[in-house]
Amino acid sequence: MSRPIGSHTRTSGGLAKAALPYADAAGSEAVQVYVSNSRGWALPPGDPKQDVLFRDGCGERGLPAYIHASLLVNLGSPTELTVTRSVETLEHALRRGKAIGATAVVYHAGSSVDPAHDDKAMHQLREALLPLLDVAAGEGLPKLLVEPSAGGGRSLASKVEDLGPYLAAVENHPWMGVCFDTCHAWAAGHDLAAPGGMTATLDSLVATVGRDRLMLIHANDSKDACGSTRDRHETIGAGTIGAAAFAELMAHPATHGIPIIVETPTKEHEGHAADIALLKGLRG
Repeated sequence: MSRPIGSHTRTSGGLAKAALPYADAAGSEAVQVYVSNSRGWALPPGDPKQDVLFRDGCGERGLPAYIHASLLVNLGSPTELTVTRSVETLEHALRRGKAIGATAVVYHAGSSVDPAHDDKAMHQLREALLPLLDVAAGEGLPKLLVEPSAGGGRSLASKVEDLGPYLAAVENHPWMGVCFDTCHAWAAGHDLAAPGGMTATLDSLVATVGRDRLMLIHANDSKDACGSTRDRHETIGAGTIGAAAFAELMAHPATHGIPIIVETPTKEHEGHAADIALLKGLRG
């Protein structure tokens, strides 16, 4: 499939028990899940029976699966305990990813928080990530995908051009990829709504990191203005980015073969079903 389209998927009540029916009802061709609390440090072991059912169920449906790490992860933090917990959380997600057959683990690029910590933050990133990437590559764990942030707060990477120094800090490790989030890029100042804006941003992404680093896309409209640094997702076509930008996303050669995950606001699968259907229509 040229661009499998799916959504972030519920897991409450059991990974397979909750996620697979949700994916079916939404018309998903790819899934993304949390394997720990999105805003906590607890690292649950998971249920081996549910893991097998989820892995087999995704395999039967042809669904590539992805894990989103806890939103607390910040490898650039000036607080040593936060960095330690971030590494532990990523390793947990990678090992859980192998158990459930996930392709990759997504995490946010992080922030130095304090201007005085900017230089140390990138060195810290290198020291924290390189050993983890080596372990993941050596043991055949999923890849790690850095997701640029919406900007603000001393972000280590928000604009797509920031990914150059970020990847250089980890020696362009082959186990490191990129997740491109449309709402984040818009909030960071990429004018995706201008005619050709999405195309130009993706061109810049490819020029910065190469064609092979882009491994996942988060397709989200925004509630806020371009450059707001606010990460507030909106239903596709109902926000400030608009549907035309997503048509450009679907037409860009860099997105060919790349799974696309919707993270728009919804309490029930119907919301994601509508966004998935809209993107499938733009995909043609």
